[in-house]
Amino acid sequence: MSNYSRFELIAPCHFGLEAVLKREITDLGYEIAEVMDGKVTFYGDEQAICYGNVFLRTAERILIKVGSFHAETFEELFEGTKKLPWEEYIPKNGKFGVAKAASVKSKLFSPSDIQSIMKKAMVERMKEKYRLEWFPEDGDNFPIRVFILKDEVTVGLDTTGESLHKRGYRKLTAKAPIAENLAASLIMLTPWKKDRILVDPFCGSGTIPIEAALMAANVAPGMNREFLAENWAHLIPKKNWYDCIDEANELVDYKVETDIQGYDIDEKMTKIARENAKLAGVDHLIHFQTRAVKDLSHPKKYGFIITNPPYGERLEEKVDLPPIYEALGERYKALDAWSMYLITSYENAERDLGKKADKNRKIYNGMMKTYFLQYMGPKPPKKTEGK
Repeated sequence: MSNYSRFELIAPCHFGLEAVLKREITDLGYEIAEVMDGKVTFYGDEQAICYGNVFLRTAERILIKVGSFHAETFEELFEGTKKLPWEEYIPKNGKFGVAKAASVKSKLFSPSDIQSIMKKAMVERMKEKYRLEWFPEDGDNFPIRVFILKDEVTVGLDTTGESLHKRGYRKLTAKAPIAENLAASLIMLTPWKKDRILVDPFCGSGTIPIEAALMAANVAPGMNREFLAENWAHLIPKKNWYDCIDEANELVDYKVETDIQGYDIDEKMTKIARENAKLAGVDHLIHFQTRAVKDLSHPKKYGFIITNPPYGERLEEKVDLPPIYEALGERYKALDAWSMYLITSYENAERDLGKKADKNRKIYNGMMKTYFLQYMGPKPPKKTEGK
């Protein structure tokens, strides 16, 4: 196994959230190789593949970097792909191909051509190495993902399968759901901790409160789902996965005390949110209620609003936005020493909230540019010993 002791691993994430993911990877104890737009690469062994998939809250997936090279022509793409050590990863009966090709500012840009040329090159390489003329491809799946940026080709083998934001708890969704890993990232961009109050007045299917509760109870986001690489016993011994899940189970604390609340004006949504929280095993840690934003209140100080309010993506919905944001601004003002963090693509959000944000961070939610508006309340006084 010695030649696998050090992989270079690529973890893609939402644009604008690389710093949060970098911190998560460092906290797991792995060395960062590079931080780029929308991805963080790091070094690790077989165990790192398990840990990355099971423990990272903000990543999209974990790829093993097979290699990178420069290519401006299809011939260079073919030769570069053929030089990569495919036989070290893919067994004789493995199912393989380029699942996704993305190209930015590069001469080669047609995804379907990139996919078919790279597949041919992989077959050529493996024919020589395995001395086979034909591959049955009836074994495990080894999907390849390719990024071409300014003619530099980066080739990754996907160990995850279905994206990591799919934790397995969200069976039902709202009209404009926020991805679980994006929700986790937003919470991690705030100073919120499990002993502080958190209210989401537009909770939809419950994603922000559920992700907060999973953090509070120290539940690893990937512990209740499956990953493609679990079947790759020639690369990652099964024991590594068992050890990783055992460790995840030991860290969980469902007895943690929390004050996490989710409100939505639509009763159907609060029902769905409760159901999702139950599937995530944290329904006892969250209080969901059908309630309009104008009824938002809390008697205690130093709480947090973390929310994904309506953006009004369709024009006819835009007219409904000012009163919603005005109501939120009013209710926020009435709270005592609270902080508020919200993600929105609505340009007039600050105007309608009646207050300029202390900080404004640009984040891409898919292709949509959004703003993470941050209103920082005062810090609570330090708890003195013996109280």
